[in-house]
Amino acid sequence: MGAGKTTVGRAIARRLDRPFFDSDHEIEARTGARIPVIFELEGEAGFREREANVISDLTGRDNIVLATGGGAVLRPENRAALQNRGVVIYLRANPHDLWLRTRRDKNRPLLQTEDPKARLEALYEVRDPLYRECAHFVIETGRPSVNGLVNMVLMQLEMAGVAKHPAS
Repeated sequence: MGAGKTTVGRAIARRLDRPFFDSDHEIEARTGARIPVIFELEGEAGFREREANVISDLTGRDNIVLATGGGAVLRPENRAALQNRGVVIYLRANPHDLWLRTRRDKNRPLLQTEDPKARLEALYEVRDPLYRECAHFVIETGRPSVNGLVNMVLMQLEMAGVAKHPAS
């Protein structure tokens, strides 16, 4: 959450001339409801079920770039679909940086708590090993620009023979 998946994914899709999908945006488009509303009405379990269906559908498509929601890796079937049907890039950021990026965002239901930084740290403890389990590559986000991150991802994909690195 807040690592830059959507921003970087959209830029990679443009550079590779591929369709881009964000699983959270796709859920909102299919339901006609914002993520916080889905959480409010169906709870996290209901949202995760919708998320699993969308990920299953989207990972069945060819030559797309997909940004998932931060908790997509919680379900084993999502990790398997992502890992087996594509190349998974884990944009890794430490919890403090994630907190700095998300602290004013009211559209993240899991962070609407007394101590969002502590929540991010707890989420990181659970999710980091799951991301590492299904990732083909881990990119440390640190302080590089979006363009720098995009170039790092494209170089990894090119070295893996997945994509040609187009001229910038």
